[in-house]
Amino acid sequence: MGGRAVSHAPLEELTSWDADWSGLRVVVAGLGLTGFSAADTLIELGARVVVVDGTDSAENRARADTLRIVGAADVLLGPDGAEHLATVDGGEPELVIASPGWNPRHPVLAAAADAGIPVWGDVELAWRVRGRAGRKSAEWLVITGTNGKTTTVGMVESMLRAAGLRAVAVGNVGTPILDAIRDPEGYDALAVELSSFQLHFTHTLSPLASVVLNVAEDHVDWHGSPESYLAAKAKIYERTRVAAIYNAEQRETERMVEEADVIEGCRAIGFTTGVPAPSMLGVVEGLLVDRAFIEDRRTSAAELASLEDLGEAVPRHTAANALAAAALVRAYGVEPRAVRDGLRAFDPGEHRIQAVARRDDILWINDSKATNPHAAAASLGAFPSVVWIAGGLSKGVEYAELVAAHAARLRGVVLIGADSSGLREALRRHAPDVPVIDAGVRETGRETTPETGPTRGRAVMVAAVAAAAGMARAGDTVLLAPAAASMDQFASYSHRGNAFIEAVRGLMEDNPT
Repeated sequence: MGGRAVSHAPLEELTSWDADWSGLRVVVAGLGLTGFSAADTLIELGARVVVVDGTDSAENRARADTLRIVGAADVLLGPDGAEHLATVDGGEPELVIASPGWNPRHPVLAAAADAGIPVWGDVELAWRVRGRAGRKSAEWLVITGTNGKTTTVGMVESMLRAAGLRAVAVGNVGTPILDAIRDPEGYDALAVELSSFQLHFTHTLSPLASVVLNVAEDHVDWHGSPESYLAAKAKIYERTRVAAIYNAEQRETERMVEEADVIEGCRAIGFTTGVPAPSMLGVVEGLLVDRAFIEDRRTSAAELASLEDLGEAVPRHTAANALAAAALVRAYGVEPRAVRDGLRAFDPGEHRIQAVARRDDILWINDSKATNPHAAAASLGAFPSVVWIAGGLSKGVEYAELVAAHAARLRGVVLIGADSSGLREALRRHAPDVPVIDAGVRETGRETTPETGPTRGRAVMVAAVAAAAGMARAGDTVLLAPAAASMDQFASYSHRGNAFIEAVRGLMEDNPT
């Protein structure tokens, strides 16, 4: 084996910023925001870094130029660079960093596994370098789940800030966690959103508190099986130090806590949208209450906030997210007043149960972020009579249970997506009397037949909104909750949601009252 002589410490000793990383040969797989931050960090630490990415875009070329300037050994863009495990300075890499979304079966990662080369994610790297002489080391409050992660991590950030702490939401929420680790001022606490992809490549994380909000079948195409997906989610509880928080209304999450190898003294804390038992948070007469982080939890409860602090209409899953967030910050030591103030200050952002318009007693709701059946079920359950706009890239999930559970509330369904055959079949079997129209497709009464016309992006959403308007009646909600990913017709769920917003506004302008 060729390559330069190295002086770095063994991998098992690389557990702080100040450890000796010099000369460590690393391949970083992926040049998105996460991959760039990992490569930049490792270069600063003195490692020898080669970055590979299958996409040779203008954006990636610009990032590659920056990394070369700061000292990357090489950056390989395009299919050739991402089809095999690259060498570093002529030698086999000693470590591979996988960006979120890079499947373990990808040739680069599979080759590393076959060669016995450790594969970390950016979260693993961030955990190892979080400690740095002369800088504050933040506590980590970590969140995963099939749905509600971004909402909950934002609530945690808001509560921590309301308590006067320096805190930031990082991870899968958009801000790379390594950017926060390298912040010169440091943080008191990090609210860390973790996807199942990130957790798959995490090995030594030991957070102060952790939560799995909920689990449902998702990302089977990436993980290979539902069992592997759940196993990745369950990794968040390993080595938790103070509180392993579970959804008391979903036995799977409680079982994950029971089976986790936590640090001695860590407590199991439940949350429920019903009345809480001791060591739980829950809801009593419209109040969010804590029976876990108080001394007399057997006979009393601490009031944290009211449901009204969350907004005018509070779906059940929003209350659950707030309780999970409250449990995390209470584990840190935040007082009840800061929980309330944080919830009042929290802005849920766009594309999640977002009211777009109301006219003729018809409410138009954008929940483009409902990218799987579990999320769509939460949206559908919040409204009594719905014209449902749904469909897209299904990611291998099934729709029968979703449709059967909510068929009675469906006024009609408008299908989008390049291939919504799975959802259409579920509707045919479990909601046979519900009218179904394809956007850009005419209805025959029994099945749909393609016509010429737009099939992608903005145009398909205009067609969907027009079809929904024709089906809706006073008292209905027109709900975009696709239960599928967006990439078959849109750049992202936000692109899809914005297309819906624009189409609804266009409908209102074209048909003034």
